[in-house]
Amino acid sequence: MTARRVWSAAVIGMATLLGVLLVITGRDALDAVLGTAGIVLLVAAWFTLGLPRLDDPRGAPVFVGVVAVAVALMVSGSPTLAIVQGIAYPIAWVFCASIRRAVVQNIVIAAGVTIGFLVSLGTTPGALLQTGFTMIVSLGFSLAMGFWIAHMSELGERNGRLLAELQGAQSQIATLNREAGATAEREHLARELHDTIAQDLTGLVMLAQRARRELGDSETLRMIEENARATLAETRALVAASAALGDESTDLASALHRLAERFSRETGVAVTCEVAVGLALDRETEVVVLRCVQEALGNARKHARASRISIAVTIPDGDGHRVRVAITDDGIGFDPDSARDGFGLSGMTDRLALVHGTLTVRSAPGTGTTLVAELPAAGVTA
Repeated sequence: MTARRVWSAAVIGMATLLGVLLVITGRDALDAVLGTAGIVLLVAAWFTLGLPRLDDPRGAPVFVGVVAVAVALMVSGSPTLAIVQGIAYPIAWVFCASIRRAVVQNIVIAAGVTIGFLVSLGTTPGALLQTGFTMIVSLGFSLAMGFWIAHMSELGERNGRLLAELQGAQSQIATLNREAGATAEREHLARELHDTIAQDLTGLVMLAQRARRELGDSETLRMIEENARATLAETRALVAASAALGDESTDLASALHRLAERFSRETGVAVTCEVAVGLALDRETEVVVLRCVQEALGNARKHARASRISIAVTIPDGDGHRVRVAITDDGIGFDPDSARDGFGLSGMTDRLALVHGTLTVRSAPGTGTTLVAELPAAGVTA
């Protein structure tokens, strides 16, 4: 049953019980009129003022005031009808916007009951004692129960918020654990590549150089050395791409500048790097940006035959939630539609897609290549 049905049933049930008690007490006609008027006023007030305000108690003081008048009338007709407090005090608690107002409304109900007792019992010392005792007990019990229920409700809401925060923290910890595991695996793979394949290739280059000195220069030995050097360079690039971004004090701009300097030193290609001043990205976005730049430089190393490469990390105009990475070279270019799979761009596209980013390729044979990656990022500031 809904709250509306429960309250309506409670009011009608209480009114029926009060009517039966009024008949049983068998007082005079004036008392019967007062009791009946109070019962009718309670039911009418509920359906006209209370029920429409059940979900929005801001206008309920008028309803509570009418209930207090109805209680006073009923108790004036018969002290037995003071049982109406069983529903009057809950109304004072439910139809309130704050604890302070609930206390005031409880006092109003208690005042209505007190007036009813004074009318029906009189003002003799015994009657006053009975009235005072009844009011202290009933009002005290109502306030105690109301405060306890309000406290439990507050605890429930606070525990709900704490539970939501705990679940969010657990989700973040799980994400961090997955990222830490992936990072550790990449670093392990990088170390293995460096300690095995890279060392073997370095030895192969040295053996080719020695053979050329001892046996004389030949085309075959020169090709062996060139191929070994090219493979060694690609392996080192793969090791760099698999390595971590750095310690927590390393920012993206420093990492990109070091990457550009190392690429220039290894290939002789002039590389410029520009990062928006004051750019601040979350760690996950920094890693994606760095990996995209590494992939783009790896493609340029293998295919572009470029003499200059520029890297620019900026924030698109008017967009405070995205970051743009542009890598441009003056190489031989290519047809993106026909040669995309051969240039390793699918991996970059997939990496960006995982973070809801996009990759745009602008190139043509003989015109160089520009790669533009755009991706969302939390906390983009510059």
